[in-house]
Order: sequence, then structure tokens, then C-alpha cells
Amino acid sequence: MAITLANPSGLPEIGAYRQVSVATGSKLVFIAGQVAWDAEGATVGAGDLAAQVEQCYINIGTALAAVGGTFDDVAKLTVYVVDWTPEKLPLFLEGVARAAARLGTTPVPPGTLVGVAALDVPEHLVEVEATAVLDS
Repeated sequence: MAITLANPSGLPEIGAYRQVSVATGSKLVFIAGQVAWDAEGATVGAGDLAAQVEQCYINIGTALAAVGGTFDDVAKLTVYVVDWTPEKLPLFLEGVARAAARLGTTPVPPGTLVGVAALDVPEHLVEVEATAVLDS
């Protein structure tokens, strides 16, 4: 496995992700921001943050599988959420948990969540991009 995740002593332990990832593989994979589109380009979960988070993570999983990877190979996630407030965290985590159940893994690499004013189209509430490292 090319990625080792850690929560170093001296940093807070965050249940939703790890603070550090160490990559030792040789193939870098950069996945464009994924929104809540299904394979036909229809928006999944209009107005439903949890459903859109779930679809974004499923789309990342699909992209990873296409290049021979899984969430275990993800070094970092960046998440953009429209009009983010801390009150949205339970819905966000619900979407991640639902995606994890479907993917059969818990995606916990280091991540950054950024609140934004808007995304590409008004019905999109969240976008997730990933950087992964594969052994080749």
C-alpha cells in the first residue's frame, strides 16, 4: 500500500479524517472535483447535502477504480461546500458514512473543507477532489 495514515501525537485526533498521510508509491493520481452527478450527468439529491456528499464520494471511488486504486490510496481530499456552517457537519458526515457503506471502506485521508459561495450549477451543494498515490 502506498499510503500510510496517521494522527501524530500533539495534534488533535479528528474522527472524520487523519491529520497526515505518507505516500511512498510511484504513480500520482489527481481526480478533478466531483459533484453529485450520476453516470448520465443528472444531479443526484437536489437540495440534500447528505445525498450529494454520498454521490461525490461514490464518484471519487469510481474514478479511483478506473485507474486501479481505492480510497486506501488517497493521500488528500479537498471538499468545497456551498454556504458551509458547522450545523451542516452532521449531514456531511452522514453522506460520508453512507458512501463508506457502499464502498466497503471508510475514507479518512487528510482533508480540507472549504466553504464557498457557489459551485458550477446552482443545485450542486458540494464538490470533492482527490489526490492519490498508487504503487504503479
